[in-house]
Amino acid sequence: MNLILLLESDFISSHRVRLSGRRFLHIQDILKAQCGQSLTVGKINGLLGKGTLVHKENDAVELEVNFNQKPPGALPLTLILALQRPPMLKRILFSAAMLGIKKIIILNFNRVEKSLWNSSALKPQSITEQLVLGLEQAKDTLMPEVILKKGFKSFVDDELPALIKGNRALVAHPGGGDHAITNFNAVIPCASTVIPAKAGILNQPITLIIGPEGGIIDYEIELLESVGCQTIDLGPRIFRTESVLPYIVGKLF
Repeated sequence: MNLILLLESDFISSHRVRLSGRRFLHIQDILKAQCGQSLTVGKINGLLGKGTLVHKENDAVELEVNFNQKPPGALPLTLILALQRPPMLKRILFSAAMLGIKKIIILNFNRVEKSLWNSSALKPQSITEQLVLGLEQAKDTLMPEVILKKGFKSFVDDELPALIKGNRALVAHPGGGDHAITNFNAVIPCASTVIPAKAGILNQPITLIIGPEGGIIDYEIELLESVGCQTIDLGPRIFRTESVLPYIVGKLF
């Protein structure tokens, strides 16, 4: 935990918070903070700052807080993610929040097990827990938005075109695209022999679509391409879904 993230409910006055539970244990057992010590804090969806430990009890601490610093800038990327098994979904949500992605759409695909939509990992509390952990890691305060979409075709037909307008829409699809991600902040034709240093991809926001572990079926690829999405090949290696997101973000940004 590199940041103690504060909620509105933590405030007992305009500049004082009372913390118990996980954050109290971190301050006491990991940081071993004493009264007068200054800690890095951030107000959810607000500014970063410092919190001075002013009071300790057996199960809670109180901090005097002051906020004066903006959080890191958001990544200009919208993530559309196939619903994953709970352990992997949690890791991806953590990574997305840590990387600065602020809009995440969890979408149904043909190869998504339908029973996963009943998973406790999709409960708001479970999703929020992973997002908070990612924000704490990155010293960020801006909570990502997570949207659940069960209908693939209706989403692609009715909502995706407006969502990707003015964006570069990329679909990670091993071996299925005519373009590859390079190490040079560019998406270029696979057949190209000259790789430009820059291709201007960052001049516009990115919408990144990552499918299920079993892959995206041809019908889904065709439908995505019909509304303007571009399939990209990540190379000869086959990655687990949780590795695809940081891999692509590292290449593009």
